[in-house]
Amino acid sequence: MSDSLERLYQAVIVARDLDPATSRTARLFQRGPSKMAKKLAEEAIEVVIDAVNGKTDAVVRESADLLYNLTVLWASAGVKPEDVWREMERREDLLGIAEKLPKMPKVLAKALPAKALRTALPKELSKAAASPAVRRRIVALEGRSSRKRH
Repeated sequence: MSDSLERLYQAVIVARDLDPATSRTARLFQRGPSKMAKKLAEEAIEVVIDAVNGKTDAVVRESADLLYNLTVLWASAGVKPEDVWREMERREDLLGIAEKLPKMPKVLAKALPAKALRTALPKELSKAAASPAVRRRIVALEGRSSRKRH
């Protein structure tokens, strides 16, 4: 799989400098990161809807679109596939291949005994588990104003 994504990434890098009139990839680069993020989110939603509706073939097709748009966003952000694989390997070493680091360090602190937390995790992660969580700022895409939902 990583070979396919690496080939896709290299193709995206080449296509970003093509004519936007004939290349969807070049057009996305021309429109900028917020348009890329919007397209990625749209594809993710389509995958979710098709999965919930049990449409396996559509999940496959939309997943390919999702990976394409993710790769475009990576290239725009200066992220290479090997950067992501390195992070996946780091997480596997910490928690196993099928686990994800908790978003809130408190969850991690509750899940592991204190001694295991100090010995099993890197210093920066064990420090984070002991300190309050910092939430990321939410930003609106393409200048849309955020509205409160009731």
